[in-house]
Amino acid sequence: MVKNSQLIITEETETASWEATVSAWVDGDGEVRADELDTPYGRQIWDTYHLIGDVLRSEELALTPSDKFYARLSKAIDEEPIVFAPQHKRFRKSVSVGLSSLAAAAAVAAVAWVATPTSMLSDTPSEPVLAIAADDVWWDYMDAHRDMSGLGPVRQVSYDQGALQ
Repeated sequence: MVKNSQLIITEETETASWEATVSAWVDGDGEVRADELDTPYGRQIWDTYHLIGDVLRSEELALTPSDKFYARLSKAIDEEPIVFAPQHKRFRKSVSVGLSSLAAAAAVAAVAWVATPTSMLSDTPSEPVLAIAADDVWWDYMDAHRDMSGLGPVRQVSYDQGALQ
């Protein structure tokens, strides 16, 4: 069974290839081999391809379809089943609008959370007395350091006394 199907495929491929060769001959490409056209099928293909070329070059040679042909064609088109395209699902748009609104709300909440000072969030009042005590300790440390290291090459000038005396 497989051999038969392969044989059919091979024959169809060879036929298509042969018809392409005849088409090239009609177009003036390649050398025409008359011995390959010496069959009823070969002559039919040759004549058909020449007729197609002649009709493409001159509309006078084209056959005009009859009114019966147009009626049959119209009837066949009318009898074809109507294929409806699936409707676009609207929930995707509403979901994307909902998600974008959610993202905007999250961004506003994040900005509000970061922008809110921490002192407003704590319930206990701040104690500036401890800050002053820390400042006193700091200045004591600085004075002790200056006393230990001396004045160095730079001397601080005051407004009360002149630099040179």
